[in-house]
Amino acid sequence: MPVPFDITDFRLFVNVAETRSLTRGAERSFLSVPAVSNRIKNLEDTLGLRLLERSPQGVTLTAAGEVYLQHARVVLAELERLTGNLQPFTTGLSGQLKLVANTTAITEYLPPVIGDYLATHPDVRIEVRERLSDDIVRLVREGGTDLGIISGNIPTSGLQSVPFVNSSLIVVAPLGHPLLAEQDVWFGQVLDHAFVALLEGSAFQMFMTRAAGALHKPMTIRVHVASYDAICRMVAAGAGVAIMPKAAFVRLKGQQQIGACNLRDDWAVRTFQVCARDLDGLSSFAREFANLLIGHYAPDAERR
Repeated sequence: MPVPFDITDFRLFVNVAETRSLTRGAERSFLSVPAVSNRIKNLEDTLGLRLLERSPQGVTLTAAGEVYLQHARVVLAELERLTGNLQPFTTGLSGQLKLVANTTAITEYLPPVIGDYLATHPDVRIEVRERLSDDIVRLVREGGTDLGIISGNIPTSGLQSVPFVNSSLIVVAPLGHPLLAEQDVWFGQVLDHAFVALLEGSAFQMFMTRAAGALHKPMTIRVHVASYDAICRMVAAGAGVAIMPKAAFVRLKGQQQIGACNLRDDWAVRTFQVCARDLDGLSSFAREFANLLIGHYAPDAERR
């Protein structure tokens, strides 16, 4: 007897699996926790399989749950693609575009493109999530997002990716700071000083913590803040030095008493890429966003 699969079950299960929590999955699905728990139990009873292991710490996927999640994502992605491809023929359809990007892409490169895109696509909703680049590649491969925006030397085998802009990380310090006496410094030198940094959960700060760990040196953080703007203000006030994208520094430095120097480390110069499992196979509205992003920055890629 065929199993009656349900689109609502697919969406609900993906939300629970991605958050690893019935409570957060329920919030994302706009349902109560008991309703979510009952729905998943009914799904498991119908399939005759256990999909989730429940514990006080949250939920984990069983092997069967991993398979169900993979196929649920594929089905939902195909539905979004169908919706997008039907849009030219009707005014009543709306779509959702899922993007996953790292911190710098979200703060520096996506805002103007998203603004232009939504002006011409008012019926499309955009969901943007922040992750590290290697996590983004994994989500794209698994069908957890339509497009990923990554940077650095991250393997993307099996995916299609197009570079659209180059970016560099720089050291920011108060005017007169010893680090600014040199035009280029190594990250290891900077680690001898106290830092102003983004919040611990941000993808950018996780990247920097990994870089410090690779040198087996601690990153002494005096202040955690929520934005690059706050970083500049704290650095100007003498709270510490910082690492940030050059694009953000140029945008925010204004009249503040701060300066910058370059990092010598290879990872400090990064190429940003947009990637997907199949760019040509995306829904029309996702493909149009990718083309808009590439076209917006590609002519100036060497100057950023």
